[in-house]
Amino acid sequence: MEHNLTTTVRPRRSFLFVPGTGLDLFPKALGANPDIICVDLEDAIAPQDKANARTSTTAYFAQNPQGRGTESPEILVRINSLRTADGLADVLKILNATNPPPGLMLPKVKSPDEVRLLDEILDEIEHPVRLQIIIETNEGLEACHEIAQASPRIDALLFGGADMAAELRVEPTWTALLYARTRLVHAAAMAQIDLIDVPYLDLSDMDGLEQEAEASAGIGMTGKGAIHPKQLPIIERHFSPSDNQIAHAKRVTEAFEKANTGLLVVDGKLIEKPVLRSQYRILAIAKRLNKDNGTPHNR
Repeated sequence: MEHNLTTTVRPRRSFLFVPGTGLDLFPKALGANPDIICVDLEDAIAPQDKANARTSTTAYFAQNPQGRGTESPEILVRINSLRTADGLADVLKILNATNPPPGLMLPKVKSPDEVRLLDEILDEIEHPVRLQIIIETNEGLEACHEIAQASPRIDALLFGGADMAAELRVEPTWTALLYARTRLVHAAAMAQIDLIDVPYLDLSDMDGLEQEAEASAGIGMTGKGAIHPKQLPIIERHFSPSDNQIAHAKRVTEAFEKANTGLLVVDGKLIEKPVLRSQYRILAIAKRLNKDNGTPHNR
């Protein structure tokens, strides 16, 4: 993958869900300014309300088309599993929408074939919809490397820790789920895409959130979900680069852009071209923080 990734890399440190039956909350989520906002048609919606949520969501995007730039939150819709009738109905509704959402979040993916099928459909009708994939089943974890590379539309994997814990018959503790997390870190890194950790569900335990966000970033995850805007500052602090990292990323990318080679010496260290994606990601986050010009971002 070449270093024109400035057009595709964007920060994905944090996300908030908005239920498809509660789209009046969408402006509030926008105001909280996470990196991703996801309208949920799956877990947040009772079975009897799925059809109404589907209709309300497509109507909302028709009336309020969302941009695809990197300056504002990335907008997604989490559909139901593609192996269910509701998931297929979600896809058909969105494919026929006047203004489809910029991206879809696919839950409970078990096989790369699920992603490939949707990718082919989107290609056929020339829809520019991006994809993010939730891994939360044993089958999905086993096939995560193939799933992560199943479509060039995929921007991120997400770890569904609660469902994964149930599949593994364990409590959703850090230790019990560490293997699953590190396997996904490897899969996402191989595919050169982002990896977003499961939200921390205890709103009263900010110390616990701090520890888990630090640990997630420490093993190579690139972001973490939130269940409330008050969690965002802690999450984004742990998944944001330091001033020294930003300055180093500028030197590395500028050096490669001026040279026509696969490796260079920067700051006395030998650096190969594959590291460019991580360096461009740092600069994308810096841009969102307004730190690339020395001006700090104020939340």
